[in-house]
Amino acid sequence: MRFNELPAGSQVFIDANIFIYHFSGVSNNCSSFLERCEREEIFGFTTVNILLEVMHRLMMLEAVTRGLVTPGNIAKKLKGKPEIITQLRTYAEQVEKVPAMNINVVPLTEDLCHKALTWQQRYGLMANDSILLAACQEYNCWNLASNDHVFARIKELTLWKPSDVEAVNVSW
Repeated sequence: MRFNELPAGSQVFIDANIFIYHFSGVSNNCSSFLERCEREEIFGFTTVNILLEVMHRLMMLEAVTRGLVTPGNIAKKLKGKPEIITQLRTYAEQVEKVPAMNINVVPLTEDLCHKALTWQQRYGLMANDSILLAACQEYNCWNLASNDHVFARIKELTLWKPSDVEAVNVSW
C-alpha cells in the first residue's frame, strides 16, 4: 500500500530507509509521510536500534557525499580514520530532528529481544528487521512504513511504501 492511502489517525512503525530517503532528498513521498507524523495526522513510532541504524547510514552517506571517503567498505574506512568522523556534523543534526517530527522512539528491552527471536525463526529475518516486528507486536501496531521488500512476506503486517523510490537493498 502507498503512503497516500494511509488513513489519518493511523499508528505506524517506521523503518530506517524511510528516514534515509527523507534526509538524503531521495523521496518526496517519505518527506510528506514524515510531515504527516509531525502534524500528528498519523502517529509514527520507531525503535532505538532503527535510530542507530539511521545514524550509522547517514554518517556514511555524509562522508561519501563530502568526498572524505570513497564508496565501498565505508564503515571500515571510517573506523580506520576517526578524524574523518569528527568532521561530520550534518548526519547528527538530521538524527536529532527525528523526535521533533513527533516520532515516538521506543526502547529495546530484553523481552523485546526474545520476541524478536520468534520472528527471526518464523520468517528468516535479520536482527534489526525482527526487532522491529517484535516492537510492532509489543505495541499492537501492525502498520509498517518501509521500502524493504523483506516485509512483504510478513502476513501479520500491512506494509506501507513510498511510490517514488524503487525497493533497494543497500549494503553498508
